[in-house]
Amino acid sequence: MINASNISLAYGKRIIFQDVNIKFSPGNCYGLIGANGAGKTTFLKILAGQFEPDKGTVSVGPKERIAVLSQDQFAFEEEAVLNTVIMGHKKLYDVLNEREALYAKADFTEEDGIRSGELEEALGEMNGYDAEAEAAMLLSNLGIAEAMHQNKMKELDGGDKVRVLLAQALFGTPDILLLDEPTNQLDVKTIAWLEDFLARFQNTVIIVSHDRHFLNQVCTHVADIDFGRIQVYVGNYDFWYQASQLHFRQKESEIKKATAKADELKAFIQRFSSNASKARQATSRKKLLEKLTLEDMPISSRKYPYIVFKPERPCGDVILEITGLSKTIDGVPMFKDLSLTVHKGDKIALVGANSLAKTVLFQILAGEMQPDSGSFRWGVTMKAAYLPKENSSFFSDDLDLVSWLGQYAPPNEGLNFARGFLGKMLFSGEEAMKKTSVLSGGEKVRCMLSRMMLSGANALMLDEPTNHLDLESITALNDGLIAFTEVALFSSHDHQFVSTVANRIIEITADGFLDLRTNFDDYLAGRETLTTQDRLLPVEQAA
Repeated sequence: MINASNISLAYGKRIIFQDVNIKFSPGNCYGLIGANGAGKTTFLKILAGQFEPDKGTVSVGPKERIAVLSQDQFAFEEEAVLNTVIMGHKKLYDVLNEREALYAKADFTEEDGIRSGELEEALGEMNGYDAEAEAAMLLSNLGIAEAMHQNKMKELDGGDKVRVLLAQALFGTPDILLLDEPTNQLDVKTIAWLEDFLARFQNTVIIVSHDRHFLNQVCTHVADIDFGRIQVYVGNYDFWYQASQLHFRQKESEIKKATAKADELKAFIQRFSSNASKARQATSRKKLLEKLTLEDMPISSRKYPYIVFKPERPCGDVILEITGLSKTIDGVPMFKDLSLTVHKGDKIALVGANSLAKTVLFQILAGEMQPDSGSFRWGVTMKAAYLPKENSSFFSDDLDLVSWLGQYAPPNEGLNFARGFLGKMLFSGEEAMKKTSVLSGGEKVRCMLSRMMLSGANALMLDEPTNHLDLESITALNDGLIAFTEVALFSSHDHQFVSTVANRIIEITADGFLDLRTNFDDYLAGRETLTTQDRLLPVEQAA
């Protein structure tokens, strides 16, 4: 159990938390949610003892151990991968090191013998004799091959380091597990394993994640940071969303009724206060008005951008035809003999283990890269808009946002149009005059989505568009693509995003492809039964 009492934190005049009291109980998994800047990561750090609040305390049960998913990929560069995992249980790791040093002594004394007995007892209590086996199993389940377990951390790429650090946090069955974005850089199979692991975990888990499907799968409770406080809801993310929307509507209705009642009383008082025969009634209503409490709607930190794609014209009969497309990068095949025809209404999710292969295909279709062989053609009615995964080149001129978006505004539309559009994308007031050099990753994606919306395209290509976005922006983009009436090709690691938008799945591998007209969940359910030959068939045959 972990208990936060009277936690308060402010940056200047901006209140992040005010007198927060919350208890996290064993056997429950809490999803900690809130808008960007609401303080999710800060609150995790307060719980972990890594950050001091202005006021309040955090307490845990006696002898309970807290494990935290480290965000520093370079903290263990000289350590072996297996040791890095075991270091997640510091007390156990220290005992193992002391035991090893003790037995390596040439002059083993009687005192050493007594101490070795104490260490052996401590190891038994902490299940230390199985430490290497447990660490190795965690690594393997998270996609780190056994051959890499003795490598130094500095030899791993960023994605593998993230997996090792996740194994470190999970190691040794901690009493309290704090995870900040644990699904980052994990593939679908590994996320499914993590979901199962957390579903079976018997202790306290607190998670920050932008993956709505993941939160739905693992959370028993949702802790919502908003209005300077934390409200706990029983249930998963979808239940929280429904309950919070219902609460908002009820509050809005109560305030409207109270305001209408006050207006009615004021009108009566104004009309009859000078009327002798109505004076008593007017006085009575004055007393009622004084007792009536009028509230303003609380201002939420949670805001949804306006994301709506409006094509200038519908797609014609020929949309996109790809024939025998192949590409190799630095000697590594991305895809080979890729052929497909895009049809009206297709919303195609590109999936596969190699994220670079998907990016390369998008770049070829956008005209930014040439294939090694094969061809493609867009229909004459088609206008494509592309949202790349890496967008820094679009922000190199260091313009203010109004000027930046003005470059993509319709003809004859001035800066006021750009300012109004930016307001819909949550850049209002002074925010619209920010320089592009200071934008966060999420802000850049919202700018790129604005550019895409202004294009009037009837074919959208989006490479990992949910990267860097908060839950509110992901939800708005999700809804915008569902409502889009024309054609979309996209990649994303967000399970719910893919499963609710895509009606066709294309899995890309180095030596073939799988092309199925189905939704994402059905694709995942049937994926293991598909043969290599299935992966090479056109969609009409494979389906």
